[in-house]
Amino acid sequence: MVSQAQWQKMNHMQGDRIDYRMTAPTYSSGSLPFAFRVVNGRTVEIQPGRATVGGFYYELDAPFSVPIAANPGDKARLDTIVLRADMAKGSVNLVAVQGQPAAQPIAPQPQRALGQFWEMVLYEVQVPPANGSVTPFARLQFDSPPRIHSPWNAGDTAKFVEQNSFIYDLNVNGGGSQREIFRGRDGLVTSRDLGGMRSFTTSVGNVNFQPPESDRVVRWRWIAPNTVSFSLRINNRSGNDISCVGGNWYIDVALPQPVSGAATAMFHGYLENVSWAGGYPYMTMVYGMPWAWDSPYVHLFQIGHNSPTANNGVQGLDKIPARSNLYLSGVYESNAFAY
Repeated sequence: MVSQAQWQKMNHMQGDRIDYRMTAPTYSSGSLPFAFRVVNGRTVEIQPGRATVGGFYYELDAPFSVPIAANPGDKARLDTIVLRADMAKGSVNLVAVQGQPAAQPIAPQPQRALGQFWEMVLYEVQVPPANGSVTPFARLQFDSPPRIHSPWNAGDTAKFVEQNSFIYDLNVNGGGSQREIFRGRDGLVTSRDLGGMRSFTTSVGNVNFQPPESDRVVRWRWIAPNTVSFSLRINNRSGNDISCVGGNWYIDVALPQPVSGAATAMFHGYLENVSWAGGYPYMTMVYGMPWAWDSPYVHLFQIGHNSPTANNGVQGLDKIPARSNLYLSGVYESNAFAY
């Protein structure tokens, strides 16, 4: 047996939230718990709903009217409508908390004091001057599906969890990356990698030969939904230039994930040519540009080193000289959502 104060100390850490999980793609405002309507311009009627606040469970089982205090002055006010756990009363209640009229009004912050008042805001209410009609704005905070851990094949597991859930791929069998997946309105997407960088062996397109795989290294990771960060290094250790063939005038390199055709991207890098081979200078700035369609390849260009006016100062990177290193990096939008 515990007192209410002891219960609150133990239980408030579960957090304040409305007991309702938003697992559908879309909602209308009137279909949600604690929906509102304004009556006679001055009263906000709150519809039934359930919530936990300050460690206690609350249920409203019938519409409840919350009057908003008059504002006869010439300055607007911001009030809040809150669920308040009142330890002195031993109950949770719906109440309006009045703000101060001001040229730029600020809504009162919720009180959160163990053993006293603990509040969760449901609505911020715009109270115009001269007793105008009030306008509530929802500040509802809902329960969410629990985060789930999967030892492997998390993408397949995520197909069976609730909509708007996060699932973690722990990759306990190794060989991949630990990652976080979100199942949302747009389907399954990796929201971020949680472990070390991933490795990818790039390929060099439109050229006479490929360097060994160990010299075509990309380090990359998902840093946000549909967003990739990468760094690429190609090391030409041979005594021969890697040169364009077949009439091509620029070199391609493959990225670990395709670039979305709906986005634009520009990557930056440089060519380090320590032996001054192939007629290239010691250092050349390199730019990567994918074309406007979903493609795993990025096309390499340079500021014209032979002629500053060549193609308006930009020309294709047509070789990686002998014993030189190419570096390129950037962040881009991938095509996980196929738009």
